[in-house]
Amino acid sequence: MVDFRKWLLAFAATALLFGLGTSAYAQGTTAFVCQATAGNPNIVRAEGVTELVGDLVLNCTGGTYTAVGVPIPLSTVQISLNTNVTSRLTGSGAGDFATEAILAIDEPFPVPPVFPTTATPVNGAGTQLGCVADGQHNCEILGTGVASNFGASGPYSGAPGHYNVFQGIANGGPNQINWQGVPIDAPGTAGTRILRITNVRANASQLSPGSSLVPTTITELIGINGGETIIIDQPLQTVALIEKGLIGSASTSVLYAQCNNLNAFLLNGTGGLGTAAAPVSFTLTATEGFGAAFKRAVFSESVNSTNTAGQNVLGASYNTESGYIPSGVTGLDQTGRVIGLADTGTEITFTISGIPSGVQVFAPVQVLLVGPGGTALVTTDGTNTPEWTLPTTAQQGGYSYANLVTGATTTNDLNPPSASTSAFAQVPVSGTSASVTYEIEGDNPTVVESMIVPIEASYITSSSTVPLPGTVSSSINFSPLAGSTQQGEASGPIPRFVQPYGPASAFTINPCTCNLLFPFVTNIAGFDTGVAIANTSQDPFGTPVQTGVVNLYYYGTTSGGGAAPPTATSSAVAGGQELIFTLSNGGNFGVPATPGFEGYIIAQADFQYCHGFAFISDVGAQKLAEGYLAISLDLALLNRTGNAGENEGH
Repeated sequence: MVDFRKWLLAFAATALLFGLGTSAYAQGTTAFVCQATAGNPNIVRAEGVTELVGDLVLNCTGGTYTAVGVPIPLSTVQISLNTNVTSRLTGSGAGDFATEAILAIDEPFPVPPVFPTTATPVNGAGTQLGCVADGQHNCEILGTGVASNFGASGPYSGAPGHYNVFQGIANGGPNQINWQGVPIDAPGTAGTRILRITNVRANASQLSPGSSLVPTTITELIGINGGETIIIDQPLQTVALIEKGLIGSASTSVLYAQCNNLNAFLLNGTGGLGTAAAPVSFTLTATEGFGAAFKRAVFSESVNSTNTAGQNVLGASYNTESGYIPSGVTGLDQTGRVIGLADTGTEITFTISGIPSGVQVFAPVQVLLVGPGGTALVTTDGTNTPEWTLPTTAQQGGYSYANLVTGATTTNDLNPPSASTSAFAQVPVSGTSASVTYEIEGDNPTVVESMIVPIEASYITSSSTVPLPGTVSSSINFSPLAGSTQQGEASGPIPRFVQPYGPASAFTINPCTCNLLFPFVTNIAGFDTGVAIANTSQDPFGTPVQTGVVNLYYYGTTSGGGAAPPTATSSAVAGGQELIFTLSNGGNFGVPATPGFEGYIIAQADFQYCHGFAFISDVGAQKLAEGYLAISLDLALLNRTGNAGENEGH
């Protein structure tokens, strides 16, 4: 019992000491604590390799700020993603792994932080002067007259003001970026120090978007160690949601006839299907998987490497391919690139494959983006100035649009340019494929937009040039294609993508055939059948005259239960001529006799505008005879051939 009382007194004394220690710490100072947040996780494209994730922000309070004349403690900040980091490398050579990823302290430029006048930190960061990471170190926040760690003759020794923009270094794993030797001063009890990590790009394509209703997420984990203890609350944050960014489709049931000129005016021909006033086209459609999946390169209307004004506010949502561009800072990028600036806006490539010899392809120079109702959309970018000009004197203002950036050689004006059409350009065909790429240069991030691209195929048929029949396919993908998905791809374009979407049918070139059914023919029991097939392509209406063979397919039996005769092929039947034969004796153009056959015949002529007639009679037609018109199989309804034909009656 005495021992128990001794232990009880010891526990009470220990508890009192711990209580006094905690109370004394709380009265003298507070811990340097940072609350991590990612208040606006970006929705990123599942096809993207260099997708900008949302900013990770630390709101820090407490601690004791550094006294005047004393170097600020240096810390190492590291982030790790659950996928590869693909922020662009900006270093000048081997071993220099500086990236465009930025750690900014106290939201510099254009508005410095404001602290209470009674408790202004002596070494608080207030202006943005900028710095260059050398591959091993970052710059310091410096008080006036305080030498940097580079020594008394270092590049920032004794510099006035405080450096507060730092480049991340990619010398860890492929999913990491760190900022080494960053001076982070405690804000004290009266202020808040803000650390923002921005311009982090991630390979979303490495993570499957998943099949569940909840999107796959990109997470970012932050840690800090070094000169002083900084406590991070909620260090793991969701910075992006992955969703399918592109939905492609092609118009259906687009059929072209092999022997008819198609859009001949595009090739300086005349006649045939399609005119300058009414060209024939099929459409390829690229639709956003979510709003803002299509992005211009930069918020500024003039997209180039020097005009980056307007995208230099930390934490702003620009809905562009570019990130935070510290345009007020010079010398950040040793390679001459502007940090945060994308190479292009979103690019979409339409690839057409299986193009027969002799077929050319034309695509519009500009395409307006349309909303769900199919109407052109006005861009909501806060400007009132026209964003694009069609190649005429008529100017269109404020439309979401895309420009042809590759695949164009010569230009032919097809339709008068308007709010929905523009000049067309010929797309070069390489082998059996042609690709055309459009760049988004105006967009409306508040709605799901579509790019509907009319593609006009063109060919002129003659005795020596007839396109082969078959189906032509198309595929629609973001571009350019990523050559690698690793972080160290310093020269890779931004943005870049994987291209997972394969080809689908775009249009079909059908052989110029005419298909006729003779439902009953016989040469048994004293009966015989005669057949006449006319090539009526020669007429007074200017129809191109065609010539072709006729294939006769026999279905039925011969006398005694024998098999049907084999397929018979005539010699060429010219326009204005008729193939005539009887089952018993055969006929002209080399059609053989098929005595004893009874059944039906399908005739396939390699020319259009064929018409047929059959008659059945007793041998010699002495007692009875009955005739009928052949049934055309090339009709709009229940069409088994895929050909549009002519049916003038039976």
